[in-house]
Amino acid sequence: MTLYKAGETVEYRVTWLEMTRRPGYGWPSLPVGRDVILTHADTPPAWWFLALYNAVGRDYAWTDKHAMDDAAIADWIQHADVSLYTLMGKGWPQGFFMLDWRETGTCDLAYFGLVPEAVGMGLGSWLLKTAILTGWERAGTTRMTVNTCTLDHPRALAQYQRMGFSPLKTEVHSRTLAQDFTAKQPLT
Repeated sequence: MTLYKAGETVEYRVTWLEMTRRPGYGWPSLPVGRDVILTHADTPPAWWFLALYNAVGRDYAWTDKHAMDDAAIADWIQHADVSLYTLMGKGWPQGFFMLDWRETGTCDLAYFGLVPEAVGMGLGSWLLKTAILTGWERAGTTRMTVNTCTLDHPRALAQYQRMGFSPLKTEVHSRTLAQDFTAKQPLT
């Protein structure tokens, strides 16, 4: 693990992936002993998205959306072709995913993740399969996309590939960190 300080500029690798047909697996069963529900947000306010974004992404340098004003975030997340789902358990959000169908024929898995307290409870694969199958349920979907980077969870890329996504391209990007960041994997 490597600690980078706020204000440092880091280079990191971004990988774009796609899936061009619905996967052969069926809807997953919840892991035994997990009492959670998945809720779809109807016209969610910007603060709800940002709360989930911060809770899931705080350890992964998710800060880009803070550059958007609340009205722009609301326009995006309340669009008829964008859906936000929250995994709730024990009375608090344990994760979320966001699907974006604004590009004809394509469902982009725009955001996906668990809060740190829910990692390792067996919910990640269940939630990811559910997100993927939900994306394919919309009529006219012919491909699904997602991207991840080396700032994300170290198992993210392998997990997306295990679920059926194939890498399209990778690029090295750079950013100035808004807060201290501990890298759990090599960044480039």
